[in-house]
Amino acid sequence: MAASTHTVTNQAPPLVGYDVFGADRALSEAVDRHLDPGLLDEARTELSELGRTAGSAQAQEWGFQANENPPKLRTHDRYGHRIDEVDFHPAWHRLLGKGVSAGLTAAWSRPGGHVRRAAAFLVWSQVEAGHGCPLSMTHAAVPALRADPELAAEWEPRLTSLVYDEGLRPAARKAGVLFGMGMTEKQGGSDVRANTTVARPLAEAGAYELTGHKWFCSAPMSDGFLVLAQAGEGLTCFLVPRVLADGSRNVFAIQRLKDKLGNRSNASAEVEFDGTWGRRVGDEGRGVRTIIDMVAATRLDCVIGSASLMRQAVAQAVHHCTYREAFGGRLVDKPLMRNVLADLALESEAATTLALRLAAAYDRAAEGDEQERALLRLAVPAAKYWVTKRCTPVTAEALECLGGNGYVEESGMPRLLRESPLNSIWEGSGNVQALDVLRALQREPQSLNAFLKEVGTARGADHRLDGAIKGLLTELADLEGVEARARRLVERMALVLQGSLLVRYAPSEVADAFCASRLGGDWGAAFGTLPHSLDLASVVERARPVDAGE
Repeated sequence: MAASTHTVTNQAPPLVGYDVFGADRALSEAVDRHLDPGLLDEARTELSELGRTAGSAQAQEWGFQANENPPKLRTHDRYGHRIDEVDFHPAWHRLLGKGVSAGLTAAWSRPGGHVRRAAAFLVWSQVEAGHGCPLSMTHAAVPALRADPELAAEWEPRLTSLVYDEGLRPAARKAGVLFGMGMTEKQGGSDVRANTTVARPLAEAGAYELTGHKWFCSAPMSDGFLVLAQAGEGLTCFLVPRVLADGSRNVFAIQRLKDKLGNRSNASAEVEFDGTWGRRVGDEGRGVRTIIDMVAATRLDCVIGSASLMRQAVAQAVHHCTYREAFGGRLVDKPLMRNVLADLALESEAATTLALRLAAAYDRAAEGDEQERALLRLAVPAAKYWVTKRCTPVTAEALECLGGNGYVEESGMPRLLRESPLNSIWEGSGNVQALDVLRALQREPQSLNAFLKEVGTARGADHRLDGAIKGLLTELADLEGVEARARRLVERMALVLQGSLLVRYAPSEVADAFCASRLGGDWGAAFGTLPHSLDLASVVERARPVDAGE
């Protein structure tokens, strides 16, 4: 009998059946660091339970199913009546339901909520990133609605509910709701002051009739939306429900769903308003000011989401190289591959550490800490700029670590790669973030003071960090013609902030490698060019998601 030609050898086992939270040392240590000790046991129990679900074969199958079966638009029913509904695969609803029940929309309603939620968001979105959009929008709508205490009292309990209540019905008859957002129009993009959607007041106090379009409307299957439109005093924020109180459908015509590079499981739509009912949120003419807190919260979610993608990509790469053998030994033991993996692990840990520090600042700002509030004003756009920019090269390099296996859809790596550019575009591209940092530097000096105090906490601990802080201060002292070099400045700010956090909190081998490469300049243009004198094996070991079973 002929020998079998299909004996499978030298393939890494699937990365399943593990605790995504517990295996992530940088994340679990950040939770320990930033949460009140009285909350820690409960939070770690919740996060480990979610981590085990995220690491299960079942949850990972849901992620594949949701992406292989993208949403479908149904504009009319069989009789020709307009319904404008979006149908999703059951896996999408399972993912979304788990995200809601895990508290990913409930940060505002419990102590330490932002740190707990950020950690959970980072864990759960590793399963599938697309359904993170409605979770993020719903979470971020709360601070915007608080501009109107009456609206907040009505809607906040629904937004922060732990119940996922599928289907379009009047919000008052639902156990929980989801929110989307409509800001962008085709002629303006990020320049929302160029918006042309018009809002005309109705006889009912605070009620308006909206006419216009939105070029990108996030999560169009949601129960409500925060929308910008031009009213008498200028650009104004409105709450637009999908279903009115009497049970009738609001005018919300979904023209088409966007055919996107990635984020395939999530629906993004073009919508038209034509006599659409909306309730004003905040004062007329203060739309940007009203919605800016929502934007800031979703920008932080871009940082967390990118950190999540990077962590999953690095975990897959380290796992593969731990088991795969080539040229007489395991890939992870080969000096050059170890250098690549260590370099990737540094980027992932720095992103996670920064994301959780900003989440902690949200918790402290909510308790009245103005220093933390000022830090967020500068650090969020700087982090959003840099971390989301690093996501794509990290994911691409991690894919390459799997070789041809990584280029195959079954590995999950192509999905991560397609997803990786999204967060650098969503909620303002790189230039928008850089310009926002400049605006804060020029108009809100307290934000720079808070930033310098934060990074200054680590001064004296590493000479390369000290040198980077000194160089940054020199750049900040001369803001003449700064716009042309804004990206360079913001990059340095983000790196100094990451370096200061790692010097304070990470193991010495991680901090040393980061400062040597990102701040000391001893680093090439590609991953895998770290100085050979560093303790790279320890950095890689720290990033390993599961034991090798040796």
